[in-house]
Amino acid sequence: MPRYFVVVAGNIGAGKTSLTKLMAARLGWDAFYESVDDNPYLADFYKDMRKWSFHLQIFFLGHRAKIHRYLSTEHPNSSILDRSIYEDAEIFVRALHTLNHLDERDLKAYRSVYEEVIRNLPAPHLLVYLRATVPTLMARIRQRSREIEAGITADYLALLNSFYEEWLQHFDLCPVLTIPSDELDFVKHDHHLTIITNRVLDRLKGKEEITFQ
Repeated sequence: MPRYFVVVAGNIGAGKTSLTKLMAARLGWDAFYESVDDNPYLADFYKDMRKWSFHLQIFFLGHRAKIHRYLSTEHPNSSILDRSIYEDAEIFVRALHTLNHLDERDLKAYRSVYEEVIRNLPAPHLLVYLRATVPTLMARIRQRSREIEAGITADYLALLNSFYEEWLQHFDLCPVLTIPSDELDFVKHDHHLTIITNRVLDRLKGKEEITFQ
């Protein structure tokens, strides 16, 4: 049996963790999730974003690179990972810079390290992108009621969405499957999960024409 390594990308509230969990259960794969509990900079970051942004993102980069390398080269089973290493640099670090939480010097230093790390990492077999509009993202964020997400605004989500779309226009490290997350509620509807799972398997097998009908 082929051993696959798939990463799930998408904005805050797009459904990455839910899709990772459900697809892993459906396919018998191993699921891996974004962890914040062991991040020593997170609490300081939320108190003073400008001071701690660089430290936080360097920690994330090292942590994600370690997990990515393990899943792509050592883990014996097929796996699916909640959030890709690419999104920190291409989406969230860029947003921190745009919002003046990360200055130009730190941005250049981060990008230099990031590009060296990525150059030496094997690519995943597939990147699954959950595309969702801002109203859908806001509704899901309100529904899960996480204290840490209470300050997220529609404008911020719109900024991140624009960065996702720009990034994926040029991303070519592996195939990308875009899921219309507004239309497919894979948490509530099992047949929507079936549609997505089948399309993922088709894409992994090299089929280029993928529809969601």
